[in-house]
Amino acid sequence: METTNKPLEKLNIFSFKGVQMRTFHLTWMAFFLCFFGWFGLAPLMTIVKTDLGLTKGQIGNIIIASVAATVVARIAIGKLCDSWGPRKTYAALMGICSIPVMTVGLVHSYEGFLLFRLAIGVIGASFVITQYHTSVMFDKKIVGTANAVAGGWGNLGGGITNMVMPLVFAGIVGMGYLPESAWRIAMIFPGVFLFIFAFVYYRFTKDTPAGNFEDLEIANAKAVKTKGTLKLAMKDPRTWALFLAYGACFGIEITFDNVAALYFFENFETSLATAGILAGAFGFMNIFARAVGGIVADKVGNKYGMIGKGKLLALLLACEGIGIALFAQSGSIVAAVVTMLCFAMFLKMANGVTYAMVPFINPKAIGSVSGIVGAGGNVGAVLAGFLFKSSEITYSQAFMYIGVAIACIAAVVALINFDKTRSLVAEGALEPAEA
Repeated sequence: METTNKPLEKLNIFSFKGVQMRTFHLTWMAFFLCFFGWFGLAPLMTIVKTDLGLTKGQIGNIIIASVAATVVARIAIGKLCDSWGPRKTYAALMGICSIPVMTVGLVHSYEGFLLFRLAIGVIGASFVITQYHTSVMFDKKIVGTANAVAGGWGNLGGGITNMVMPLVFAGIVGMGYLPESAWRIAMIFPGVFLFIFAFVYYRFTKDTPAGNFEDLEIANAKAVKTKGTLKLAMKDPRTWALFLAYGACFGIEITFDNVAALYFFENFETSLATAGILAGAFGFMNIFARAVGGIVADKVGNKYGMIGKGKLLALLLACEGIGIALFAQSGSIVAAVVTMLCFAMFLKMANGVTYAMVPFINPKAIGSVSGIVGAGGNVGAVLAGFLFKSSEITYSQAFMYIGVAIACIAAVVALINFDKTRSLVAEGALEPAEA
C-alpha cells in the first residue's frame, strides 16, 4: 500500500504503513482501553455490592450513572473534533479520565462510588473520536467498513474486561488481599494503561492524512468553518433517526455489558468466573459482528444508496428486538446463551450500519452528527437503566420491555427518508447540479 496524504480507498487490516493505517490501529486500541476502563467494574459488581452494601435500586443508579455523563460528553467531544482536532481531543480524554479509573478504589460509600462511576462514564465519549478519526482517514467507498471494524474492535474491550477483570481480581486475592481490597487494586491496571496510551496517541497520530490542523495552518479557518455545525446536525431529522437507532442498539449493548454478569450469576446461579465468561462472549462478538454490519452497509449503499442503508438498519433492529424478547423468556442457561448470541449479532451489525451512515448525513458537520448519534446510544442506556433499577419488575421483564421498544424504533427508522442529496441541496451544502 503506497503512502499517501489522502483518504485511503482500501482497508488492509494487517498494514501499519502510512498515517492512515497507523491512526486506524491506534484509534481502535485507544477505544479498546477506554471500554476496558469504562466497564472494568461491571464483572466485579457482585463483590462491590457486598463490600458497599448496595441495594438493587442503588445498583440501578450506578448503572445509569456509568452511562449518563457520556450523553453530554459525546456531544461536546464531537464539536471538539470538528474544531480542536481528534488527536488532541483523544489524548486529553484518556489522560483526564484515567484518574477516576485509577482512584475509584478510594471510595467507601455508595455516594462516593456513584460520583466516581459518573466521572468514569465520560470516557465513553471516546467512541465519537474513534469514528471521526476513522472517517477522515478513509474514502467514502470504504468508510463504513473502516468505521465498523475500528468500532467493533474497540467495543471488544467491553467483552474482554468481563473475562479478564475477574481473573485479575482472583490473582490479587491469591496474593493474600481480601476481596474488598482486591477489586480496588484491580482498577489501577486499566487506569495506568489509559494514562500511558494518551501520550502514545498524541505522539503517533495526526488529525488528517495531510497532517495536524495546526501544521497545515488551518486551525483558525477550521474553527470558522465549524461554527454552526452543531445546529446543522440538529436540524436534520436523519440525525435524530440515527440517534434513536443507536439508542436501540449500542445503548442496549452497554446496558447488557453492565448487567450481563450479574444476570447470569443471580438467575442461573453460575460462578463469578463463569458469569464473566458468558457476559464476555457477548462483547467478544464485536471482533467480527460490527464489521459485518459495516461491510454489508457499504455494499448496500453502493447499490441502493442511503435509502437502502436505512431499510437495512430497520430490519436489523427489528430482528434484535425479537431476539431480546426471546432471551427474556429463556428458562435455561443454554437457551439464554443461544438467544443472547443471536440478538447480539443483529445488535452489533446495527451498530456498524448506523456509523456507516453517519459520515454521509452532513459532510460539513461529521463530528457534530457523530456526537449526537453517539449520545443517543447513551440515552438509550440511561432509559434502559431505569428498568433495571426498578424494584417492581425483574431483569427478565426489563429485557422484554426493551425488546418491544426496539421493535417500535425499527418501525420509525423504516419510515425515514435517508436520501442525502435532497437534504444537502436544501441546506446549501450541494448545488442542485451536483445532486
